[in-house]
Amino acid sequence: MLLPSTCMLIPFSMKNCFQLLCNLKVPAAGFKDTVKSGLILQSVSNDVYQNLAVEDWIHDHMNLEAKPVLFFWRNSPSVVIGRHQNPWQECNLNLMREEGVKLARRRSGGGTVYHDMGNINLTFFTTKKKYNRMENLKLVVKALKAVQPQLDVRATERFDLLLDGQFKISGTASKIGQTAAYHHCTLLCSTDGTFLSSLLKSPYQGVRSTATASTPALVKNLMENDPTLTCEVVINAIATEYATSHQIDNHIHLINPTDETLFPGINSIAKELQTWEWIYGKTPKFSVNTSFNVLYEHSHLEIKVFIDIKNGKIEICNIEAPDHWLPLEVRDKLNSGFIGSKFCPIETTMLTSILHRTCPEDDELHSKWNMLCEKIKGIM
Repeated sequence: MLLPSTCMLIPFSMKNCFQLLCNLKVPAAGFKDTVKSGLILQSVSNDVYQNLAVEDWIHDHMNLEAKPVLFFWRNSPSVVIGRHQNPWQECNLNLMREEGVKLARRRSGGGTVYHDMGNINLTFFTTKKKYNRMENLKLVVKALKAVQPQLDVRATERFDLLLDGQFKISGTASKIGQTAAYHHCTLLCSTDGTFLSSLLKSPYQGVRSTATASTPALVKNLMENDPTLTCEVVINAIATEYATSHQIDNHIHLINPTDETLFPGINSIAKELQTWEWIYGKTPKFSVNTSFNVLYEHSHLEIKVFIDIKNGKIEICNIEAPDHWLPLEVRDKLNSGFIGSKFCPIETTMLTSILHRTCPEDDELHSKWNMLCEKIKGIM
């Protein structure tokens, strides 16, 4: 990741940086008085789990009283859902698997967003008492207009940023703890809009859930209006405005989110954020009620599937098919076999293989069985 050309790096040891972050004692020489009223950080990592872990670590460990923090981070292609969302409703999981796009669930609420290297993520950390999303967004607007005064950008009552009165360039979410809080938002500079649209469109039919749903919006990149508004230029402009607003020196401090000497325990946080139990298992209870047709003796037969999922695992499974196509005892074996398994294609493949070994050698039956399981995997 490139550092904005006008920003300065101040040399420091890992020990002194840890002391700085925890505010346990007076910062060592290197930072001098620059951190008395705030700090600007930028991650050198493009891993979504590592960067989300930094947010958790700062929120849980730093003393933010009179020392607010602005954190810049950018990720390789990733889809990030809110804490209370359902990924099967929010995105195209099959396409993401094919393209190697990561899925992450953050600690904050809000809607689903797509990240790539053309998107800037900003996290504003303050005490709970000083938490103010609109103030943060106005700071971003002011920074953008300082670079391009003719830019038509404004903050909305929904705490989004709109370009030209209709295009969303920034989504927002937050987490408010007992004493600390953070507000984070995206900022589209040169994101792949086609990929964004494809990934944030769920192809799954019949999903019913009480999970928080995202609100669709037209989006646009800043660089589509002004090619000079690169990520580096925008980061530098926001850092400058933040430094002016908080009366601190305009220094961006690069941090490595995997450094345990800097952030003790952070790797275990990042590891938890990429577990199946957190990403999928935290999905609010939902159901899938769908059907599909199969060709049999020159006619189409309807197969109905109803599945209840809780904590990411199948709680109820009911596959309905004509008896002459699939015997009742075979359907019962399938239905009972799925119960308790993860609602994911890998587990379904393993389960299919196991169930095959419990049935008589019947090639036609196994072919139907495999087709059913492939159809079911298509909704996972």
